Amino acid sequence: MSDTIEPVRGTGVGAASRGDWLLRLAHAGGLFLVIVILILGASLLVPNFLSPFNQFTLSRNLGVDIVIGFGMMTVLGLGHMNLALGAIGACAAMAVGFGLQTLNLPIPLAIAGAIAVGAMLGSLNGILVVRTGLDSFIITLATASLYFGLMFILTRAEAFRDLPVAFSALGKGRIGPYSTFLLVAAVVGAILIAIFYFSELGRQILATGANRRAAELSGVPVNGVIVITHALSGAIAAIAGVMVTARLAAALPSIGEDWLLPSFLAPLLGGTLLAGGYVSVIGAALGAILLSVLQNTLVLLNVSGFWIQFFLGLALLVAVGIDRWRVVQTQKRGALGR
Repeated sequence: MSDTIEPVRGTGVGAASRGDWLLRLAHAGGLFLVIVILILGASLLVPNFLSPFNQFTLSRNLGVDIVIGFGMMTVLGLGHMNLALGAIGACAAMAVGFGLQTLNLPIPLAIAGAIAVGAMLGSLNGILVVRTGLDSFIITLATASLYFGLMFILTRAEAFRDLPVAFSALGKGRIGPYSTFLLVAAVVGAILIAIFYFSELGRQILATGANRRAAELSGVPVNGVIVITHALSGAIAAIAGVMVTARLAAALPSIGEDWLLPSFLAPLLGGTLLAGGYVSVIGAALGAILLSVLQNTLVLLNVSGFWIQFFLGLALLVAVGIDRWRVVQTQKRGALGR
């Protein structure tokens, strides 16, 4: 079947022309150069930017931000959104807290249960999108409120703070001066690269995002692909929720409330198309690095949190503008190609 799936020219991982790949390579290279310049500037402006403590703090936050970006990137490949990403992360955080503190489950089992909860909630999003025919924006906006509300009802908004020391230690793990959270993000990224670049499922996701009707005619089980993709997004959100719980050494019901903006920014800055059909795993990671370094630098410079939100909002507008420009350029090259 893989030989018959042909995404719209320039939008699928396997269908991009040489010019498209050169453009994307230039985009990734430019993003990397901006990150290097930002790090050099931060190290000059902030004396303790490269201190071991700040490197650990920055890398720990970065690991979470990368995973959050991956969660949104996955559904963007379909041309969908997951506005319930933060709510799913919060539910997973409370699930792992409940499993560890109340049920006294082994740490691996509690984490696996939390990820299963995230996958289940994500799959419910996908099922609702398929069954109702409504846009994922509307469905996930509604389920975000639903999941948060249900979680508050079940837990009575009470945090789980008596977690095992061994679990809390996961948030303090180091590889040199850097947090082991970066390793978690790298593993998730490697899995996504394997899915999107080398698997049938990845080609089906991108084909659906590029042109759903064409994908259906090519034999792609579009409805099943939508449900699986949303389940994958939910599982990734759950991983991020577990990571934040380990970092805080507590499962708080407020986890995930501030994920929405960075979840879009990282993949869009990295080159993932908002309209669907193309994702960039490495680009999403680079986008998260850019955002994390920028936020960390502004915090160390004692910039007000209101200004940080302003810069993030501005960055999102720029990212959406770049995304629109890429779509227009792709359409022009496609028209010339015909």
